Amino acid sequence: MKVIIFGATGMVGQSALRECLMDDRVQEILTIGRKKTEHQHTKLRQIQLSNVAELSSIEHEITGYDACFFCLGVSSAGMKEDEYKRVTYDIALSAGTTLARLNPQMTFVYVSGSGTDSSEKGRSKWARVKGKTENDLLKLPFKDAYMFRPGVILPLYGIQSKTKVYQIFYDVMKPLYPLLKKLNSVITSEQLGRAMIQVTINGYPRPRIESNELKSMIRRLNQ
Repeated sequence: MKVIIFGATGMVGQSALRECLMDDRVQEILTIGRKKTEHQHTKLRQIQLSNVAELSSIEHEITGYDACFFCLGVSSAGMKEDEYKRVTYDIALSAGTTLARLNPQMTFVYVSGSGTDSSEKGRSKWARVKGKTENDLLKLPFKDAYMFRPGVILPLYGIQSKTKVYQIFYDVMKPLYPLLKKLNSVITSEQLGRAMIQVTINGYPRPRIESNELKSMIRRLNQ
């Protein structure tokens, strides 16, 4: 399987990259982002782009892939809705549209969030924008597309959040990880990354997948 990862330097992207590097079913990985990761591996190639919404210059390098794990995301705190929409919706749809044209047999996984508003009419800014992003990505002509809706993600194996306040929270809460892992709304970075690979290979009955479903998917693998 050949995989493209957007946002591999963020916490979610780090999770996807780690599991892809460790899984023998993934033969090639291409990361695309404004920065390269520090990883070096025989099956990893990295492309650094100042504008990840504009892929025309690398179309010949992003053809022939089986999956895209779209992990780019920012906090909506302090951002106006049009600005948040530009960095959340516009980039995802631009990348998705290009990839669907070049790779119609691709599986596209978009990491959204618990509470995303599919009606696009709720009070929460981030939930409306994420809901529209999900809805429009699902209209693109991919073989399959899945919208992941994790709640709290617990970073493991040295993975860290780029948002300092979030990382402080994780550091403080680390002693409680064993208890938090039992909650349906909480998923580990390992479970999240493994679930991306799993839905690409085996599919899933529904396009929108909540945290408890992602966890159940991985539990079944471990049985």
